[in-house]
Amino acid sequence: MQLLRQLSHWVAKFEMALAALMALFISVLILVNVVSRALGMAIYWIDELAIYAMIWMTFLATSVVIKKRQTLAVTFLVDQLPLRGRYCLALFSDVMILGFALLLAVLCYRWYDPWRLFQTGFDVMEYQSQTFNFIYSENTNTLGLKKVWVWMCLPWVAFALMIHSSVNVLDRLLSWRTPKAYEQKGTSA
Repeated sequence: MQLLRQLSHWVAKFEMALAALMALFISVLILVNVVSRALGMAIYWIDELAIYAMIWMTFLATSVVIKKRQTLAVTFLVDQLPLRGRYCLALFSDVMILGFALLLAVLCYRWYDPWRLFQTGFDVMEYQSQTFNFIYSENTNTLGLKKVWVWMCLPWVAFALMIHSSVNVLDRLLSWRTPKAYEQKGTSA
């Protein structure tokens, strides 16, 4: 349990650092875009790069927010429940997030289909002809970058959420005997 908690901590630190770097990168890109447009020399690919950086930043930060149980929650009805009822709903929420992470991981595996790609000897053309899956060949509109690199945020978030939500579920289960510990952690997942 301690190893999983430590892994979750380091993954969250990495995600926060990368999300902060993406926020800085987005700010610089937008500033360059504004200046270049004002000078009449618009750089057409900056908008797309800023959008992709924002997507990555959002997914990374969301994973950390879920780890820290700082998501938004409407607790009006939940607060009316007895302590055990609030505990059960919070545990249910943690389990649902873990279930979502597992489902996302399965869907990403099916989408990326690494085993079939391996079977074709990493020949993208052969892979596409067998599966009609063009994930590895589709390019972004202006950057010319393979979209698979942009979409890699989804498997990463699935991996990170599995770690973070596993720790949250285990922590919640370990606090079953001490509901006061639950009270201090809040009611949102």
